[in-house]
Amino acid sequence: MKAIVFGGSGFLGSHVADALDDAGYKVVIYDIKPSAHLRKAQSMITGDILDQKKVEAAVKNCDIVYNFAGIADIDEASKRPLESVKCNILGNSILLEAARKAGAKRFVFASSLYVYSKAGAFYRSTKQACELLIENYHEVFNLPYTILRYGSLYGPRADDRNFIYNIIRQALTQNRISRHGDGEEIREYIHVCDAAKGSVEILSDEFVNQHVILTGNQQMKVKDLFFMIREMLGNNVKVEFLPSKENTHYEITPYSFAPKIGRRLISKTYLDLSQGILESVYDAYKQISPLPTCDGMVIKDKKKR
Repeated sequence: MKAIVFGGSGFLGSHVADALDDAGYKVVIYDIKPSAHLRKAQSMITGDILDQKKVEAAVKNCDIVYNFAGIADIDEASKRPLESVKCNILGNSILLEAARKAGAKRFVFASSLYVYSKAGAFYRSTKQACELLIENYHEVFNLPYTILRYGSLYGPRADDRNFIYNIIRQALTQNRISRHGDGEEIREYIHVCDAAKGSVEILSDEFVNQHVILTGNQQMKVKDLFFMIREMLGNNVKVEFLPSKENTHYEITPYSFAPKIGRRLISKTYLDLSQGILESVYDAYKQISPLPTCDGMVIKDKKKR
């Protein structure tokens, strides 16, 4: 079986590409930039999802099509609404058409829990539009699909667009964590490797033409997450809460009434949140400090002293 992962150079997409490789799939990554995590068994196509001819050529002979491409950050989407519509809605439509022509056995779309919410602004509305288009392609052309709605992701390979990576980096470089709001918001954080594993498990027939929710098993208030990170760093980090700005994020739950309910996929095994956060601290530290380390301690070259 051959799978193509659009946006496969990114945070979540690269982990899903690896999970597919581990499961025995022949994997093609398509992204606007080369993947820094490309395995020998994986092949890479560098291109734009708005390039219809290149997309159709890439999808040809692929059994599974994953779409992790587009603008995936809520704040970025709010600042760039037109680009969000182009990349998310038009881009997804081009992938759908390519999958239809190729006779793909499954189209997998990375959506968000924000489709259930009144928060999320342009990010939410583009995801909703994409979900409707996917359902239309199934109704009209019988294209099988699975829509994945992810919770708050964290883990290795994250960048500045990831919330947890940002606060860890701020804590390491500035000895403080600041947040607009009171920190009472509740999230169900899911480690990116657990999310990637679930993103492959849904290829079973059980999840065809389904909406699937992938979130963590441990609820936590944002402020408690901050205090956990502060404790891991020796309580030398100042935590401050600033006046709220725009209301683009949900407080306790993303859910508002919706006629279509997604199935929640819960793995029997998952990475404990505290262990995952500690791993993320080490990962962020390695990116900040180029010096070699051993058990978290910097190793200095005596010759250069």
